[in-house]
Amino acid sequence: MKRKRETGKTPDAYDRALGLLARREHSARELAAKLARRGVDAAASAAALRELKRRDYQSDARFGEMLVRTRIAAGYGPRWIVAELATHGIGEAQARALLDAAGPNWAEVARAQLRRRYGGAPPGSRAERAKRATYLAHRGFDAATVQSLLRAEWLESSADELD
Repeated sequence: MKRKRETGKTPDAYDRALGLLARREHSARELAAKLARRGVDAAASAAALRELKRRDYQSDARFGEMLVRTRIAAGYGPRWIVAELATHGIGEAQARALLDAAGPNWAEVARAQLRRRYGGAPPGSRAERAKRATYLAHRGFDAATVQSLLRAEWLESSADELD
């Protein structure tokens, strides 16, 4: 059963998309997919998206900025974020520009994620370091960041043992 507005008519593609955007930012690809799942034909969906973009109600750049900020805050690395942006139709060049604009210190983001996951305890063994490296790699951090971070943690824990 389709919902009807108070005027008695069924909401059109524009109204449906605007309703989705009122809740949170969406990429154009995501909006098109949601409209398709709601039975809106492709031509009406494309016209609605063009109008929403024209009025600056929908912006892939704004959506990308929001997604980058939330994923960095959640402890994800650049590889993860670029891959997720690609699923929303945002190309790698634009994704890299969004990451550069956010300007995080990836080593600090990874260090904070390790603290959240493992507390302040340094890795005690090679197996534990490998486990942490795998964890960070799965969260999208590059090998150089992971290696330098875990090497620094290992050196700090070795120095603490000597004291």
